Order: sequence, then C-alpha cells, then structure tokens
Amino acid sequence: MEAMLQVLSEMPELTYKVVIHILSIYWSAMLFLQVYDVKQQQYSSATPRNTKCTKEKIFGPICQTSLDELFTRLNLKVNKRLKPADILQISSQSLYCQEPVAEKELVQRFLQKLMMGNNRARYISVKETVSEMNHIQSGTATGEESDTFADFFHIRPVSIDETTHKHPLHPMDVQIAVFHCSDHFLKQLLVTKLSQCQYALPLLVPDPFTRHIEFPLWTFRQIKKTWKTTEISGKETTFTNPIYDAKTPMVAFFRFGSVLSSKSQLMNILINEKHDTFFHRHCPGSSRNRLLMDGVVEIAWYLPSEKSTDYFPDCVAFCNLHGDAETNKEQLEILTKMSSVNVVLLGDQQHISRNEEILQRLFNGPKPLICLLPENSSNVTGTKSLKFKIGLKDRGQGTVSKELRKSINTCLSKSVSTFRIEDVGKNSGIITDENSHECQKGKDAALQITWLLNGKDMSSIKEMYLPCQGELWHMWCQMNKKKYKLCCSDTEKQISKIQKEMNQIRVQQHEHGVTPLVQLFIQSMNSHFPLSNEKCYFLNWIKTLLDKYSTEGLSALYQEFDEKWSKHLRMKKQHVESEQIKHEQEQLEIISEKVKATNFGLEHILREMGQIYESSVSFQMGQKEDKESKLFLPKLAAQLMMSGHMMELMDGDAAHVPVVWVSAVLDELIKILGDQRVFVLSVLGIQSSGKSTMLNAMFGLQFAVSAGRCTRGAFMQLVKVSEEMKSELNFDYIVVVDTEGLQSPELTRKSSRCHDNELATFAAVLGNMTLINIFGESPAEMQDILQITVHVFLRIKMLRLNPGCMFIFQNVPDVTAKEKNMEGRQRLKEKLDKMTKLAAQEEGCDAECFSDVIEFDVEEDVRYIAQLWEGSPPMAPLNPSYSENIEELKQTIISKAGQKGGIKLSDFKTRIIALWERQQQQR
Repeated sequence: MEAMLQVLSEMPELTYKVVIHILSIYWSAMLFLQVYDVKQQQYSSATPRNTKCTKEKIFGPICQTSLDELFTRLNLKVNKRLKPADILQISSQSLYCQEPVAEKELVQRFLQKLMMGNNRARYISVKETVSEMNHIQSGTATGEESDTFADFFHIRPVSIDETTHKHPLHPMDVQIAVFHCSDHFLKQLLVTKLSQCQYALPLLVPDPFTRHIEFPLWTFRQIKKTWKTTEISGKETTFTNPIYDAKTPMVAFFRFGSVLSSKSQLMNILINEKHDTFFHRHCPGSSRNRLLMDGVVEIAWYLPSEKSTDYFPDCVAFCNLHGDAETNKEQLEILTKMSSVNVVLLGDQQHISRNEEILQRLFNGPKPLICLLPENSSNVTGTKSLKFKIGLKDRGQGTVSKELRKSINTCLSKSVSTFRIEDVGKNSGIITDENSHECQKGKDAALQITWLLNGKDMSSIKEMYLPCQGELWHMWCQMNKKKYKLCCSDTEKQISKIQKEMNQIRVQQHEHGVTPLVQLFIQSMNSHFPLSNEKCYFLNWIKTLLDKYSTEGLSALYQEFDEKWSKHLRMKKQHVESEQIKHEQEQLEIISEKVKATNFGLEHILREMGQIYESSVSFQMGQKEDKESKLFLPKLAAQLMMSGHMMELMDGDAAHVPVVWVSAVLDELIKILGDQRVFVLSVLGIQSSGKSTMLNAMFGLQFAVSAGRCTRGAFMQLVKVSEEMKSELNFDYIVVVDTEGLQSPELTRKSSRCHDNELATFAAVLGNMTLINIFGESPAEMQDILQITVHVFLRIKMLRLNPGCMFIFQNVPDVTAKEKNMEGRQRLKEKLDKMTKLAAQEEGCDAECFSDVIEFDVEEDVRYIAQLWEGSPPMAPLNPSYSENIEELKQTIISKAGQKGGIKLSDFKTRIIALWERQQQQR
C-alpha cells in the first residue's frame, strides 16, 4: 500500500485523477459484489427451504419473506383491511404523531398527512434504531475513523453482523402497502386525496402475493378535473368532468432494460417542472430496495389553463409503467393497445435485441412511437410515419423534455385515438374491483334511480321528482315567518287564517306522496341490503351518478352564462339602450335559477324525505299504514349520519330549519348511539373564503367545495372520538357544522344583512366553538364579518351562553413572520374592541372590549393559514404549508375542546329548537 501511494504521489495531476477514478470504480464494484454475496447468505439463511429466495427472486419477482417483513415492519395485515372510520376518528395518534416516527407509526403518519392534503405525505422521516445508529458509528474503538489516506479509502470486507440492520423502507412501498391493506372505500378516499396532491394515481396494480393484475376503477369515481381549451373557431371552453369518463389522448411511457436516466423524472419535467407527480429515484427516501412498485402502472393528467405557458393544448393522460417492460408484458400490452402515443426508453443493444419482436411491432404499427436512446447523443429525428428517436447521452433533461414535448404534440395533432379509464376494464386477464357482488348490486340499485333522469331536462328534475321541497315548501316557510310577525300584534284571526293556509300546503305536499325516485331510494336503503357494505356502495353510486348528471348540465349552463355575461359587459361599454341591457340581465337571472335547479345531489333526496315526513306528521288524515310507512324515514337519515354522511340543518334555498324533521333524526340518533356527549364546532365566513375546504382538510370530511356547489344553508356531520380519547376530552363525537357563506351575491343588500345576522347567530349559538374564517387580510371583508361577529356574540352573552371562538385568516403569505403576525393580532384586537363598544350601545348592554363579551385571547385565538395552492391551478398541488397550518389548528381546537367538554345530544336538539323558535319571533 505504501509503495502504491508513493507511485501515486509522483504522477502528474491529470494521470493521478484518472487512476483514482479507475480505482474508485473498481472499489465500488468490489463492494457491490461483497454486499450481494452477503445478501445471498442472509436470504438463504432467513428463508425456509421450500420457499428459498433465489437470485432471480431477489431481483425479479418478489420474495415472500421480504413481503412478510415489509408488512410486519409497517404493522399492516393484508387479511385485516383498514376502513375510513379507522383513520378519520379523533385519536392520540392522529393528533400527536410527530416526525421522526417509529416504523410502526409510519402508516398512521402517512395517512394523517395525506388526509390533510399534504403533498409531502410520501416524505416522512423515520427514527433510527439502536442497531442502525451503532452501524453508522462503527469504526475504531472510539467510534471514529482513522484519518490516514490509506484507511480512509480502504474497503473492508462487509461482515454479516454489520449488514443485519434493516434497509430503509421505500416511500412507494409504504403507499402501495397501505393501498393493498385498505378496503374499497378507503382505497377510494386515498386515491381522491392523492389526486388533490397532484400525485400520479395507481391504474394497474399487481397483487404482490398472486401477481394478478388489479384495475381499481372504483377508486377514480370521486375525482373530477377541470381544464380550458380553445376550439378551432377561437372560442374558449371550460371542461369539468369526472375523470373516469373523460375522453383524452393517452401517452404511454415504458422502458426495456436498466438505464441511468430516470423515466419518471423525465415525465415530471414534461408535464409539471415544479412538482414530482411521479415518484422517481432522486426523490427523498428513494432507494433500490423497493418491493411493490415493479409492474405498477400509474396515471396522471396534464390540464391546460388556456395560458401562453401551457405545454399541451388539451387534456392529456400520461401512463407510466414502473419496472422493466420485458418482465411486465401484460401491462405493456394493455398500455400499447390503448395509447395514442408510445414512448419507450431503451437500455443497451442487448436489451434492444432481446425485445426486437415487440419493438418491431411498435415500429411497424399505426401508432406514433418515440424512442429515447441513452447511448445516443443526437437531436430529435423523425419519419413521416411519426416514428421519432431522441438521444439522451450528454444532453440536459430540459433540452430533452422540450424535444419530447414538441414530438408528442406533433403526434397528438395527427392522432385521433382517445383513452377512457372505464375502458381499461374491457381488457382480458385483469381483475376490476367493481366486479364484486356487493358493488354490482349497489350499482344496479342506483342505476334504477338514475334511469328515471335519462332524457330529462336537469333543471326540471327537482320539480318532477322532488315536489315537496319546491314551491310548496317555500310558500309554507313564508307563511310561517308571517305568522310569527303577527304574533307580536296579537291578531288571532289573522294567525288562524295563516295557520289554515299552512295546513292546506301540508295537505298538498301529502297528496304528492312519494315519487318513484324517492320510493326507489327508500326501498334500496330500507329493505334491499342486509349488509352495510352494500348500502355504502349504493350511497356512493348514487352520489357519483347524480354528480355526473349535474356536472353535464351545469357545464353547459356555466358556458351559456359566461357568454351572456360577456355580452352584457360589452353592451354596457357601448352604452346600449337600457331596455336591451335589462333584457340581458333578466336572461342572466333565468340562467342563475336554472343553475340552482340543476344542482341535484343526495342532500336533495334527503331534504325531500324530510318534507314527506313533516307533512305526514302534521297531516292527521289518511290511513294509519300510510303514516307508519313514512315514520321510519328519520331512522334512515340517522343511519346515514352514523356512516359519515352530512345532514342538512338549515335549508339554504328556503332559509328555514325543518325543526320537526331535524328533531326526529336526532331522536333516532340518540336511540342508536345513546345520549352521547358531543362537542359542536361551527364555522362562519364570507362566501368562497375556504370554510368547507378547511373543514374537509381538518377532519377528512366531504362538504361540497366545487364551483357551483357552494354550501347553502347549514349542514352537520359527525366525527367519532376514539375510545382512548373519550375520557380525556369528555365527549364522544364532534359535530361539525358547515354554513353558507355570508354576503351572498344572490341577495339584495338589505335582505343579505338580515340573512347573514340570522345565519351567524344560528351557527354561533349552536357551537361550543365557532371558527370565524376570513380570506386574506382585506380591510373591507374584515370590517363586514367583524361587525356581524361582534353583534352575534353580544346576543349570545345576553342568552348567558359561553361558547368559544377563533379567528382564522386564510391565504396569508409568509405566515411564519412572527413580527407581522403580532402586528396583525394587535390591529384585530383594536378593531374588535372598537366595534364591541359601538355594538354594545346599539344592543343596550355593557361592554367596553371584546373580551368582556366572550373569553378571548388574541395570542391563542387567532391563527394564520397559508394559501391553499402551491402555484396556479389546475396543475398546482396543494401547498404543504396550508396542510401543516391546518394540522396545528386542529390540535389547538381539540385541546380547547377538551377543556370545555361537550353537551348531550338531547341538549343539542333542544338548543336547535329553542334557538330557531327565538329567531322566528325576532324577525
């Protein structure tokens, strides 16, 4: 060694560097062979004789022992499926699981971050074990390496003892393992959340134990995508489609052999340079020892926004076959059969020769083909038959991606083939998750209902099939308001007349009876399904199919509204006659009414059930059997609440609480659960300020957030508390109340102010805690909502209630700037105190500052939340800082809730009745 060092020291600098480089390659090769030999010994010694892991099983098909070890380390059991209820309940793990985590906590932390839409869910730091720390510190007796050149570069033989430490778990192994160990409903929730994070979604997934290829079509049913394109005529069009039904071109990526370039990384640069849509070898936590991704096909979409920076002019699907296509020929055949363009990354000449038959078939086939050649340094070249080749050697990924993007656009402009996710299931040899008996039975029952809608104008569906909640119900609500106004004047004759008219309306509702659509829904819920899984499938199918019908109708209406609105603005600029402008305004209002009528979901069927029930209770005539047949409806609604569906508290269209129906549902809930203690969390804020999105991220709920589906009225949803946390928190459930946005543009200024005050009072009085949600730091918006808030809490003080409140400022940049936050808190306190003093004088009560009205700490009860998106939609992922802020907010809320405790469900019901009665009298 000393002689070699002497020779090296006498060499010229350039020669010295070359020799050192050669030696380093040699030493790396020797180290790999030593590690490989040790791995062989380990696998041989650790595996029973009849399931011995050979060299092929280690680096090809998955070794059974390795699989068992992976699932054991993650604390997962394939035969014990995780369910949504397991991960959405309030537990100490879901609240206080902080990084770094132990391996057995890795799944819980992954799910926790994913449910909150954190696009760093894959990147979770894991605690080092004692053996790993010892391995890192191994060296000399003192734990330090010798500082001589010879010892520093000396490659010692790797002993068995030093390799007994475990390999780090691959992030994608965690994701796919959780996927395999989840039931169908949790799988659907996982994939929906992955889509929100702008991650690629699993399209074809080999079972790790049987290697059968599974197609999880069910998991795509809740996902919708929006994009903009320009037609040949120059007209801009916005599309909002369920992604399973969208017809788009599809570009398939796969590779033959092992190559240095990362296919997944190249695809990321191709469609979204700022986000790792596909996980690749250079992502944090990546390693060569992944087990479950080989043969998995993932899919992602490029969504244009009609900007000059768009990479593709239309929505394009991108499919990525992980692993070597040579060993995953079934997946390769499906992809090349369904693709519009094929992109293949080729290894060395040996791999090209070995797969010559497949490559020749692709080359001679009618579909465009793009070959990426790692050993070629040439620019893109192509043929008239749309066959391209692009060299990768000594070329930057930015340059390659531009050439590839241009080639794909050329191919797509001349290709007419389209891809649809639903059609993947038509391929033979794969297992589609929707083919299960339970899923098919639920789908058949849902289709019977939606068949009634075929060929009908969606804006007239409610009037046809949900007559009790339309004009008759609105008339009844107006009569009821009028009656309470007259109560103060003590005009008994007029009150009697109004009550008679209200009774007559109930008679008319009763005469409508149960329409075929509602009858089918009730039958399916009440008698068809003895198994809860089948009910859940039925409910999910109903929501999916109704949403599809609504989306199709709404897209056309929104397009028509945009055109009319643009025309209206042009006429104003051109000073057209007022009569014509008035006509256009009337047309816009007609379209707005159609939009409201076209919105049709499960909540409207439940609303109809409520009106059928109320009319049956108040209508004393009719057969006893007929009345009894409707009295079980509250039980169905209570079961829905228990299974995680939201329940309407206030009808937003009629601005009325159906007290009889809501009381009956809560009574049934008490019968099923017992008179449990609940903590009521409500939220208030201006329309489209992100209230529902915040609650969905915080608790994994599904309040409506898409365009055209803003919350109307008030809805409540149950969130279960785990057994371990019940004694600590002193309640069993959280009742989350989401409310309609204040200052709705659909209302006049005067009616809006009255409506907002009523809605804010209703939500705040119901809640043990109210979140006051403010979008940004706009002085105008703050002024309006703070005024409403102060007046509401003054009234609550007079009722001798003691709820809590927190102010949430969303979409605030630089939320970590402590000095700025302190300044903002101080300004807020000054405004609240000033408004409190003025409001107290108006209300005739004594209060000098906001803390006189309600327990309020400006340091603890004000939170700043980062902007939702990390970039510009539709390609932007959710901002991880937003999710982290929401997670901290959730911890604070639960901590405060534990200090306050809850109220009984029966008291919650009584509070609703008393509050609504009081509000009616004060109108």
